[in-house]
Amino acid sequence: MENLSVSTIVLSLIVLLVLSAFFSISETSMMALNRYRLKHLVETGNRGARLTHALLAQTDRLLSVILICNNLVNAAAATLTAVATVQLFGENEYALAAGTATITFLLVVFCEITPKVIGATHPEKIAFPLAYILTPLLKLGYPLVWFTNLFVRVLLRTLGFPDRMAQQETQLSLPELRTLVLEASHFIPQKHQSILLNLFELEKITVDDVMTPRNQLEAINLNASPEETRRQIATCYHTRLPVYRDQMDEIVGVLHIRSILNLSKKIDQLRPEDLTAILQEPYFIPAGTPLLTQLQHFQENHDRLGLVVDEYGELMGLVTIDDILEEMIGEFTTHSRLTSGVIHRQPDGSALVEGSLPLRELNRKLHLNFPLDGPKTLNGLILEQLQDIPEPGTTILVGDYALEIVQTQEKVVKSVRIYPHQKENEVLNNADKP
Repeated sequence: MENLSVSTIVLSLIVLLVLSAFFSISETSMMALNRYRLKHLVETGNRGARLTHALLAQTDRLLSVILICNNLVNAAAATLTAVATVQLFGENEYALAAGTATITFLLVVFCEITPKVIGATHPEKIAFPLAYILTPLLKLGYPLVWFTNLFVRVLLRTLGFPDRMAQQETQLSLPELRTLVLEASHFIPQKHQSILLNLFELEKITVDDVMTPRNQLEAINLNASPEETRRQIATCYHTRLPVYRDQMDEIVGVLHIRSILNLSKKIDQLRPEDLTAILQEPYFIPAGTPLLTQLQHFQENHDRLGLVVDEYGELMGLVTIDDILEEMIGEFTTHSRLTSGVIHRQPDGSALVEGSLPLRELNRKLHLNFPLDGPKTLNGLILEQLQDIPEPGTTILVGDYALEIVQTQEKVVKSVRIYPHQKENEVLNNADKP
């Protein structure tokens, strides 16, 4: 060692530093890879991706061989530096300190920080070519890795940890998936992003949030006069109508309007018993059922319409598969005048809306932020705030919005004017004036 020339020492140090940088950049680039993109490239037949995926399938062995080789190289570089220092300057403590500081600086800058930053920035471009070198290296170094891991396992057992980490697939929760979709907004069209985000919300939204409430249902009473029944069938807005006797809670079936066309009788000759013969069995849905669950039930039962009932069996409303699909992709069907809420935008920025409108629909169409964990409609929200039926002209502040009651009828608020943020104080001040 003492006979080594300066040029040989310098050349050896350069080789060791390059090897150290190689193992550092290998470790970082492998760990920084996007596992989902890697799986996609494997499926497309990319050979570098296949080799990398195989290496990452045995991460403990891969890291072991990289770390063992990296530490060996770093130790060799430090030893060679010490030998070179003694050979050039003797056993001078200042010279040894300077040599240690120099090799430390070179290792940190050129073999740790710089390679790892590059590896983390361009993991795919670097990891795939390096996989061709790491694959045979892993096979050659397996005996050394196995021998080293014997001591590692003993140490882990002594400390109370499992001696082998279980290989688990990376799993993302729904909030994490939502964040992933939001972060990928530059790569996903806005409409597609909106649909994906709405899909994540289906587990939180229940049938109570999207159903047509009982008082807005279009239904047929079997005990009504034949003239009334025929008129209702001829002017209905839907292809399926609930059918009841006397009271809405006594649902006897669902009438498919198309089924009437198969009857030999004309519509003006229909009798209650004719309708009863072609009714479909009603499908009841418990209140509080998540939309995603109900969508699966519709698919399994081959149904398109369900009647929502509470814990006492009383009818609350009706939900269709169209209601669920609209929560995912937006409105696409034509609603009847009974169930469609009216929103009139005013020149001053306010909006005149019906009190029966669902809060979810108001939030979506007017970009508002009404709370959704309580009442489902604007009328319900106002009644909950006031604990009374308000008089027309009453103005209240709900959250960040000023609501002016325009019209009430019997027990409900019929129409409300919603003012934008900047006009809240002005509206409330005017309301306080005599």
